[in-house]
Amino acid sequence: MYPAELVRPMREDLTKVGFSELHNIEEVETAMAKKGTTLVVVNSVCGCAAANARPGARESLQNTNRPDHLVTVFAGVDKDATNKAREFMVPFPPSSPCMALFKNGELVHMLERHHIEGRPAQLIAENLIDAYNTYC
Repeated sequence: MYPAELVRPMREDLTKVGFSELHNIEEVETAMAKKGTTLVVVNSVCGCAAANARPGARESLQNTNRPDHLVTVFAGVDKDATNKAREFMVPFPPSSPCMALFKNGELVHMLERHHIEGRPAQLIAENLIDAYNTYC
């Protein structure tokens, strides 16, 4: 587990643009039961989350079409919530960071760590925007 003061700015990177944090299994289940589209970001302390994933997720929200619900879990901090969120992402193996778009609870688009690591935030945003334009 990482200290709260260490991850606070990393959490705020997403919450300041409208993401809701999910801290436990019940919050994940409630979020995933909502109708419409939901973007789930599995946040992380790694460099690719800071340089690529979080900026890409934020930039993607500038699009006209965007998910109805924005949620995030933090790998290495909210273990139970993260594990529960990952159950919805099967058959993809656990990775962090990662991003998953759901429509009415069904996984419709996935960005795994290997899609994020080493790619610029703009490319990640464009990938998400394509998914939003298709499913949102």
